[in-house]
Amino acid sequence: MTHLVAEYRLLIPKDRIGVVIGRGGEVKREIERRLGVKVEIEGEEGQVVIRGPDENPLAVLKAKDIFLAMGRGFSPERAFRLFDESQYLDVIDMTEYVSERALERMRGRIIGERGKSRRAIEEHLKVFLSVYGKTVSIIGDAASVKAAREAIEMLLHGAQHSTVYKFLERASRQLKESSELQGVGEPPVNFAQ
Repeated sequence: MTHLVAEYRLLIPKDRIGVVIGRGGEVKREIERRLGVKVEIEGEEGQVVIRGPDENPLAVLKAKDIFLAMGRGFSPERAFRLFDESQYLDVIDMTEYVSERALERMRGRIIGERGKSRRAIEEHLKVFLSVYGKTVSIIGDAASVKAAREAIEMLLHGAQHSTVYKFLERASRQLKESSELQGVGEPPVNFAQ
């Protein structure tokens, strides 16, 4: 009888390999234990190979998201939020919005002076952000991740910070109202107005 295996490969930046493995391999082992997958980190080039039983391919995809989050700058503690089925990872490639030369300026706009913009997005929308290399990554529930992406895209398109802060306040109110109505059904959340 042939035993099928679901497999996924991804590259992790070399400077993040230590975080992905953890002290004595503890981070890697915790992911393997909780998801029932096997993980190999091949050489120093940072290739991560995740294998799991074919009957549970979602475990492989969940492990992929957790490793990807750590590779994009999140701590293991924050990446482990992705074990929760209600939490999602979204990775925005800034080069799809701006030129390579403008990346540093855009990172600065998203982080803001002394971290103000990043903190505003995280606190208003209850998400975690990581600005790493050419990407901005978001961890949170689906509606909050969608709103955070919209705020980040506004900044990437050149919107004033004050405009983005007003958007965040409105989105925060809508998310709060939506969560209070949870028992009544899922109301559509429309952040644009």
